[in-house]
Amino acid sequence: MRDLSCADITALIRDLCIEANCYLPADVRCAICAAREQEQSPVGQSILGDLVENYTFAGEKRLPICQDTGMAVVFIDLGQECHIAGGTLEDAVNAGVAAGYTDGFLRKSLVSDPIRRVNTETNTPAVLHLRLVPGDRMDITVAPKGAGSENMTALHMLKPTASQETVEDAIVRAVSDAGSNPVVVGVGLGGNAELCALLAKRALLRPLDQHSPDPFYADMEARLLERINRLGIGPQGLGGTVTALAVSILPYGTHIAQLPVCINLCCHVCRHAHGVL
Repeated sequence: MRDLSCADITALIRDLCIEANCYLPADVRCAICAAREQEQSPVGQSILGDLVENYTFAGEKRLPICQDTGMAVVFIDLGQECHIAGGTLEDAVNAGVAAGYTDGFLRKSLVSDPIRRVNTETNTPAVLHLRLVPGDRMDITVAPKGAGSENMTALHMLKPTASQETVEDAIVRAVSDAGSNPVVVGVGLGGNAELCALLAKRALLRPLDQHSPDPFYADMEARLLERINRLGIGPQGLGGTVTALAVSILPYGTHIAQLPVCINLCCHVCRHAHGVL
């Protein structure tokens, strides 16, 4: 059994919050640059150029890539041979988020109650997704998610008789309804309602230059990306040939009487930072 201190967890999450908000992952930067080369609309090219300038400046000055520094979504894979010492994991995570958003001068956007809406002034509580895995390490990914893209989430509980075409139509329609892009499209398939939504969120963590390891879903991702980019929405909804940077699908087993589909969109600021203890 290996001890992991809450102080170390808090310190790492603090650093990851700042890193994720100020430095766009390399795969996302490359995807935006490639999109600028592929975009056929002069306006779209200009917008994509502005995005490159923005993330470059943010990285150089250690400033947030976007004014909406998001709700901190924290994914932790905890080795079963680890023991959390010095407090609770949830408290350590929230302390790290609070420190990161304070020390990094990041906008604090969380309210303590969805109706009464009083700002917590710490950007907590975080959303914590925990998995137990073999080993004695803790694998942490912090993925701040802004409200603009999160509000475009769509969940469909389709009948099990729904065709693959119906599933794909639902995904394309979700992007069409969102209207302002470019986006990364995370898709969860299967499970039940809450797991399907989590799958869609996890799908956004996959590098944009990687496809599903399952050839069936890799083909589906490519087909969906082509269909979405034919919508003509373009960068920031002003027309063009690049509406989405990537489509990522995560499937899971499901009940014989249902076919859950969740679409979680992320804008071009597809932020996440990773560390290991």
